Amino acid sequence: MDRHIRFDALHNVRDLGGYRAADGRRIRPRRLYRADSLGKLTRDTPDWSRFLSLGIRTVIDLRYDWEIEARGRIPRDDSFTYHHLSIEHRPYNQAALGPHIDPGPYLAERFMEVAEDGTKEIRQALELVAEAAQSDTPLAFHCASGKDRTGELAALILSLLGVDERTIIEDFSLTELATASLLADWRARNDGRSPTWPGFARAPESVMRLFLQSLTTRYGSVEGYVTKALGLDAETLTAKLRENLLEPAPTTWAPLTYRRATPADAKTLVHLRDSLSLWMLARGIDQWKPQEKTEAHFITRMQEGEVWLAHTGDTLAGAYELWWTDEAAWGPRPSDAGYIHRLMTTPHTAPPHTGRQLLTHAESRITQSARPYARLDCLSTNPRLRTYYESAGYTVVGEQPTKDGGLGSPYAVTLLEKRLG
Repeated sequence: MDRHIRFDALHNVRDLGGYRAADGRRIRPRRLYRADSLGKLTRDTPDWSRFLSLGIRTVIDLRYDWEIEARGRIPRDDSFTYHHLSIEHRPYNQAALGPHIDPGPYLAERFMEVAEDGTKEIRQALELVAEAAQSDTPLAFHCASGKDRTGELAALILSLLGVDERTIIEDFSLTELATASLLADWRARNDGRSPTWPGFARAPESVMRLFLQSLTTRYGSVEGYVTKALGLDAETLTAKLRENLLEPAPTTWAPLTYRRATPADAKTLVHLRDSLSLWMLARGIDQWKPQEKTEAHFITRMQEGEVWLAHTGDTLAGAYELWWTDEAAWGPRPSDAGYIHRLMTTPHTAPPHTGRQLLTHAESRITQSARPYARLDCLSTNPRLRTYYESAGYTVVGEQPTKDGGLGSPYAVTLLEKRLG
């Protein structure tokens, strides 16, 4: 499931459904939405129809009064109730900050200010979420970019639902996939100028990680904050949210189907890789970075080899690249192997063992090409991934200490090979 829902004027609308809770259940899809400013919606447009199709019955606007006056609010409609709860009380201009300011500690400190200044509004917002959950109706909450105030409220909700901290950090950082569009909007409103702060519209994982650390240090836990600062019964609130917003995780899935990618799929592949990059960074895996691979990269791989997409039903589950040469890692070789790269599965929503099934499909493609070996490599600093490939029948056959992946920084990889039957 792609969490970003496509709109023309909006860039950061996401479904919180599908995240797993600690008890093994998952958040029900199509019940909780986070967004950038819904004030950008206009009646009688495709965007308005898309929004109404979500069935949202409650909208929470977290912006200041002056933001609503300057940028507008969502159009009035009988299908939903609108609540204005400005949770931030100390305005600041992110775009005008100096380039030396580190987004992580700076924004985490602002988040703590919001948590302690906006207790009345945050309490009301959580109560509205619980009411919508009990009435089984979808709810959306938003600020201007759908990043900071929206991200803070999302973190509190996800934590109360039992979602682990790494996933909460990942959810915050997914705004990175909308950063370019949010920046373009800002420039369009400001005569083509760029913000002076490089961190504007960015959502590095360090922000949410440091904020959650500070909240835990001060209150013991999110539940402690809800009890001590908000004056709510955290146990009762948590029970309401979990009873109405969690559901058993699926136990059956439609079988994977495979389709060879075309250039029209390049944008989807970039989005999938960038989503996985943020999943890794939230878990301390320093391997992929967002925006390292462009649409041009995937189109080149389609032209020089093969790229495959896997779906379960209508939902994307994963993808991989298949190369016929890989001199950067393996040096000159005879045409005796296929080289598997960028084995990707959709975070949180791919069926179990999707990665293994993608490997099997890639190996079948190599066998059809009459090549006897499947080869791949993984970072030498990622022993868990090496173990995963070994469990799939791959054998370590060497190391390449200075692989050049085209990004200007050579790195060490472990080389693995499998003889195909």
